[in-house]
Amino acid sequence: MTPCLRMPFTPRRKATLPSRAALIAATLAVLAPEAAWAQDAPASAWGVGLAVSADRKPYRDFDDKVQPLPLLTYENRWISVAGPGVDIKLPSVGPVGLRLRSRFGFEGYEAKDSPFLAGMQERKSSLWLGAAASWDTGPVQLSAELLADASGHSKGRQVTLKAERRFQLGAWDITPRLAVQQQDRKYVDYYYGVEGAEVRAGRAAYEGSSAVNLQAGVRVGYALAPRQWVFVDVSSTRLASAIKDSPLVGRSSQPAVTAGYLYRF
Repeated sequence: MTPCLRMPFTPRRKATLPSRAALIAATLAVLAPEAAWAQDAPASAWGVGLAVSADRKPYRDFDDKVQPLPLLTYENRWISVAGPGVDIKLPSVGPVGLRLRSRFGFEGYEAKDSPFLAGMQERKSSLWLGAAASWDTGPVQLSAELLADASGHSKGRQVTLKAERRFQLGAWDITPRLAVQQQDRKYVDYYYGVEGAEVRAGRAAYEGSSAVNLQAGVRVGYALAPRQWVFVDVSSTRLASAIKDSPLVGRSSQPAVTAGYLYRF
């Protein structure tokens, strides 16, 4: 059985914080299948590696570029650290695994990140706190996550439901997944809204509403050796109309490709 892996950082465009953020968050979701919270994992384990990712933000004229980022993971019986995220493991309820979750997101942007964002106030990234649950039904692994903005920037919340299935083919593993993410009105309005003072020619005022985004993806991994793993992950997120209708947004989907290497000690 291939070692259970927990998040790799992801890379995207410039070395600016907002750009790297989306990649890290994307990798967290991609490379940390909640349903794989193994009960027979070693007392403690950590890993290091490197990932390269290309992830396009939906904002108009956003300068997306590929950038390498380091991967760092650590896990023991009580906690799981995956880059900008820390989970505290709770006792399971029957077949359902429970965790308290913290994540530092990178949803924000600065006006300099795109010519079309000129005159916009900075949208800050947030610390997200909440809980997560996972259930391995056998045929499919299900997970749910509820996070709220603990930094008070957007004052929003996100709910994510995910289903995935891992297939082991010798040294290869293939994990297709489907996910649904609901972002509340406050989240969408903060990151995609346009306030009155930010209105410009070609950029009308906009007030966001609740959005439900759909994601499909597949991760393909290969065990080079018992402790070494390489992977490629491809995904696309279909954005809800509440996001697509924003004058800041120039595309209806958000594709992402991530590749990396991880060595577990």
